[in-house]
Amino acid sequence: MDPTPIPEMEPLDPKESIPDEAEKKVRQKKGAERTKPFTFWRGLQTTLGAAFIVATLFTLWTPGSLVESSLEARMAQALESASGESVEVEESTPDATEQAQSNLVGIVAGHYGYDSGTVCSNGVTEMELNLEIATMVQKQLTDLGYTVDLLEEFDDRLDGYQAAVLVSIHLDSCEYINDQATGYKVAAALSTQNVAESQQLTACLSARYGEITGLSYHFGSVTEDMTYYHAFNEIAPDTTAAIIEAGFMNMDYQFLTEETDQVAEGIAAGILCYLNNESIQTTQTP
Repeated sequence: MDPTPIPEMEPLDPKESIPDEAEKKVRQKKGAERTKPFTFWRGLQTTLGAAFIVATLFTLWTPGSLVESSLEARMAQALESASGESVEVEESTPDATEQAQSNLVGIVAGHYGYDSGTVCSNGVTEMELNLEIATMVQKQLTDLGYTVDLLEEFDDRLDGYQAAVLVSIHLDSCEYINDQATGYKVAAALSTQNVAESQQLTACLSARYGEITGLSYHFGSVTEDMTYYHAFNEIAPDTTAAIIEAGFMNMDYQFLTEETDQVAEGIAAGILCYLNNESIQTTQTP
């Protein structure tokens, strides 16, 4: 029996059947690009991108008045809950503070609230007369529109006290010294920062008090108790201050007790002279 002949097969084209090495690499690269593995950063970028798109769409869709109206309504409700009526807050300005200070006068009634001061043989005390004079000065200046503080000798308010002027009123001894122990004297702090202002105040007090009362200036008797008066070191540095010994409670006793209003007028006139920057023609030099 003859064997069945085996058909001959055409030889294969090497280009079609077996890919070369270069083609394999290209195909592997394209496949890798199509199937990149998932990573954390790729996921984060995808999430953020989606969130941005949603937020943009929501902003475009939401009416602006919806948010604004809601916010305004909540603010209005909070204000109404806090107070039934609107409140305007006034802020104090440096000009207003300076104006108030320029209208303020401090009057210290010597020894008031501390001790009696000099005591005369008839029982009248220096503190009583000082307080009476100081109260009259306060009334006269208040009637003219000034704000006047009546202060005790060691008043707590003296610490850092700010005013246009401060005057402390005292009287001299009840004892007879000599026939020249009459009249008044005025002094300012030796350590004052503004010498010109202090000199103006003492000059005004000296001139006006002498003109109105007719008393003479008692030269050479200003003591350290006056120039180093305790209140001078307690008040604010920009407060101009002086102390006046308005008369002797021996030789000037009758005038001080019977013409007390004139004594007060003379002191008030001296303060006004300083506050109004009045010109002074002095015939007496302290």
